[in-house]
Amino acid sequence: MDSLISAAARALATGDALGALKRVALREDPPALALRGIAMAQLGEHPLARALLRRAARGFGAREELARARCIVAEAEVALAERDLAGSPRPLNSALVTLEAHADHANALQARLVATRKLLLLGQLQQAGAMLAQLDPQALPSPLAALASLLRAELALRSWRIQAAREAFAQAQDAAARSGIPALSAEVAEARTALERPAARRLAPWGEQALRIDEVAALLASDALVIDACRRSLGAGPVQQPLARRPVLFTLAHALAAAWPGDVTRETLIERAFHTRAPDETHRARLRVEIGRLRALAKGLARIDATPRGFALQPENARELVLLVPPFDGDQAGLLALLSDGAAWSTSALALALGTSQRTVQRALAELEAQQRVRCIGRARTRRWLAPPLAGFTTILLLPAALAIG
Repeated sequence: MDSLISAAARALATGDALGALKRVALREDPPALALRGIAMAQLGEHPLARALLRRAARGFGAREELARARCIVAEAEVALAERDLAGSPRPLNSALVTLEAHADHANALQARLVATRKLLLLGQLQQAGAMLAQLDPQALPSPLAALASLLRAELALRSWRIQAAREAFAQAQDAAARSGIPALSAEVAEARTALERPAARRLAPWGEQALRIDEVAALLASDALVIDACRRSLGAGPVQQPLARRPVLFTLAHALAAAWPGDVTRETLIERAFHTRAPDETHRARLRVEIGRLRALAKGLARIDATPRGFALQPENARELVLLVPPFDGDQAGLLALLSDGAAWSTSALALALGTSQRTVQRALAELEAQQRVRCIGRARTRRWLAPPLAGFTTILLLPAALAIG
């Protein structure tokens, strides 16, 4: 490795992307291409960075498998920054095996962190926790220790362990300070604000109240009956009934909770659950069936009493009823929450993260674009979607419902 390559690598390690480019910008050999790709990624030029890293990997070829594996890990991290989640994990796993075989422990740890970040983004919490458990925090360099602590903090938030998240954020801040990389310290500081941002709203007869993530966790751990419209569930304390895959039952539970302690007319319930304003006897019969299913699901938690006008929800054992909704209105709350991180998302990545179909995401994006709430860049397969950052909100509660509950 010549002196210019060494100097560029040291500059990148401290976050000085421009300093690295000054040394290798005009070179076309594989090491220089790899460093240019990493530098462009640090500057936010992700498509160009991926192209440079692929050229570098091809240039190294099969004989220099260690250098090629490093390029694959770097490209996987850039793909994650681009929110390209549809790629196969095999290249990254193979690169990880190669790095460990050559005792390149730092880059092997980086590969593990990239894989863990992808699992967290997709809501696969158990797998992400298992990968994090394999890492020894004391053996990590400061930059990687900061990233690992950030991942532990997010995993703790998604698991409702708020104190553990605070401790992980503090460890990340200390590690970022030791690394001396300003961009990393800024990333930790921005992530830490999730603890203070509104995570949900509580709707009640006396009005609405914005709640932080710790306040939401306290409500979910209490004995109150919580109808959670962020993750689409019904429960009290440890007893939780997911309704993400039962939209009709969730719609009925939401409508009854919003009217509590009053009742809701049958016509209103039919309109909301079955999307019709001209109900007939078949709709009324179907409503009775769905109410029966909701009664069975909520048994021991709440009663659903028939009234002269319709139905009313009554929590059992004098429980308090709490209705949680996303921090902003609209059917596309989860979609906007994912886009609010400022990254450019593909429709396939959004569909994977939300646990829905790509066509559903495309229709929702078209509606949001018409309202000027999102914008797109690129065309055809390279098209990516962005939204203005919603700096006042945290997205923890709005990530995949079915996956996050599990």
